[in-house]
Amino acid sequence: MTSVSSAALTNAMRYQQMRMQADLVKATKESSTGKVADVGLALGGRTAQSVTFSRDLDRLNVVIDSNGLVAARLSSTQTSLGQLSSVAQTFLSSLTTASSGDNSDSLTQSTGQTAIQQLASILNTSVNGEYLFAGTNTDVKPINDFTAAGSPAKAAFDASFVAKFGFTPADPAAANITAAQMDDFITNDVTPQFLGAGWQANMSNATDQQIVSRIALNETTATSTSANSDGIKKLAMAAAMVSSLMSTNISQAAKDTIVSRSQLLVGEALSGIGQVQSETGIVQKRVSDANDRMKTQVDLFERHILDLEAVDPAEAATRVADLTQHIETSFALTARLQQLSLLNYLT
Repeated sequence: MTSVSSAALTNAMRYQQMRMQADLVKATKESSTGKVADVGLALGGRTAQSVTFSRDLDRLNVVIDSNGLVAARLSSTQTSLGQLSSVAQTFLSSLTTASSGDNSDSLTQSTGQTAIQQLASILNTSVNGEYLFAGTNTDVKPINDFTAAGSPAKAAFDASFVAKFGFTPADPAAANITAAQMDDFITNDVTPQFLGAGWQANMSNATDQQIVSRIALNETTATSTSANSDGIKKLAMAAAMVSSLMSTNISQAAKDTIVSRSQLLVGEALSGIGQVQSETGIVQKRVSDANDRMKTQVDLFERHILDLEAVDPAEAATRVADLTQHIETSFALTARLQQLSLLNYLT
């Protein structure tokens, strides 16, 4: 006779339960993801192809995510450039009115002061902790406020005036400054402070170098702008001259020279800012086009991966249901077997 052990039967059922539970985990994963649980086991020699597709897909998604940040920075830059253009337009209107004699000197001076303060505020805009107009020096404010107490740019401007004429603009002797003398001062003393080395020394902390971003796997482009562009410098120069000299004792002829030179500078500034806006718009279009191309590639890779790793959802759901039922039945049988004992039989 062959003996039968209830313990052996119970252990056999237990091992079967463990195997079915492992299969249930895989089947549940396949049912929820729509892909095979073990790629290597399912694909064998074609696993390398699946891994390659997945790697390229991850790289594309990383660049697309990065482009989202780039697009946000470019959009904010465009907004700020539009604000600068509005400031310049308002300032130019005030200068035009002043040139016709309809504006008081104090009102023109106030407009210039407002313009240079707004310029500093706009240029010091930051997004996600990075200054938009700082070039690659994104953690430092790109522009110093010309009107702030202790401003090195204002100190340099005032010092150059005294060095040129021998007195301050508030001195009564300033009423004798001719138009030719003021024109010479603007050309030889003020211009180097804003369009020359003085800009970097006293006004700007930005770099000329721009941020270069990878917008596609094989494409990079500059995705920022700098406060060191000529249009911004010229707007700052005009506003600095008007805010510093229009309400002083200098002669009316000298003030007229300041207004006329400032009008030319602001007109050129508007053109320069418009050029930067156009360049930024071109970069925005490149980023958008690169994203569209990469999203098409992402769709292709996802389809290829799905072709390799996909499972039949109906079959996966059926396997989950069958395995669940078998496990429940196994638990019930195990419970019955554990109740078997010789004592129960004899009684």
